[in-house]
Amino acid sequence: MSNLPFGLVIHGGAGVIVRPELTPELETQYRTALAETVDTGYAVLERGGSCLDAVVAAIKVMEDSPLFNAGHGAVMNAEGVCELDASIMDGRTLDAGAVAGLQHIRNPIALARDVLERTPHVMLIGGGAEAFAWQLGYEFVPNQYFQTDRRRRQLALARELEHRTAAHPLPRHERVTFATVDDNKYGTVGCAALDRAGNLAAGTSTGGMTNKQYGRVGDSPIIGAGTYAKNATCALSATGHGEFFIRSVFGHNVSALMEYKGLSLQDAATEAVRQMAELGGTGGLVAIDRQGRIAMPFNTPGMYRGSRVAGGPTEVSVFGPEA
Repeated sequence: MSNLPFGLVIHGGAGVIVRPELTPELETQYRTALAETVDTGYAVLERGGSCLDAVVAAIKVMEDSPLFNAGHGAVMNAEGVCELDASIMDGRTLDAGAVAGLQHIRNPIALARDVLERTPHVMLIGGGAEAFAWQLGYEFVPNQYFQTDRRRRQLALARELEHRTAAHPLPRHERVTFATVDDNKYGTVGCAALDRAGNLAAGTSTGGMTNKQYGRVGDSPIIGAGTYAKNATCALSATGHGEFFIRSVFGHNVSALMEYKGLSLQDAATEAVRQMAELGGTGGLVAIDRQGRIAMPFNTPGMYRGSRVAGGPTEVSVFGPEA
């Protein structure tokens, strides 16, 4: 087995995550789920599996958990329906697959990979994506599978907040931020991995934003915005206010800063967050390069995140810089 570095980084969303609003019990649940996610993906890499395999395995853990805004536990749109988006990218070939607007697929990241490997396309949406899943024999689940009581309460509070502000319209850049009622404003999940062969991959999965307009698609399934991987530079998954990540072509920007300006991964990631913030956006990213260096900058109070690289320990964090 090669002695080349390998490892992965994960996130479970960034936002207003502060100690007073997160009970010790819930914090423990998050840290346990993050560690399970890291260990699941790392085990794939350790036994020689591909970075794509590791990304899918890790993200599935978070899609299946009610704690995160992806799969089971996704937030609900203005119609009270969960619409799910996901994407995955192969840094070796720059191939990518993405899905958006899913309502009945348990693990959107798996279908995104099938788009990558089984179609000539990059993105399938809505009914077309689900028809493709049906052809492949996917199990369909009722939309209620994704919904939880916690998300229903958040939607009710978001609607109330929206009603209160109706008489005093918000500026355009604030109109889709009603998910501030959530303890984790942007609960997107993601993973970036480096395998023993030296290849990079990244993936992202989300339910979007609480009370989002029906049909809204954020940055998570958009290659070059919420997800990007290129062996020459890095692999990354972003989480935050998607509109700003799309407008700043966030993921590709990190890679371009490394490739064209010669910045390190950490400096490129930090600069991309700064530029995105200048537009008014908030959030962060997790990233890894071919040397196994990682970066996880964010401009929110907290970001659920974790990593494990080249035989080191599993590390997870929730709040701002943790000793």
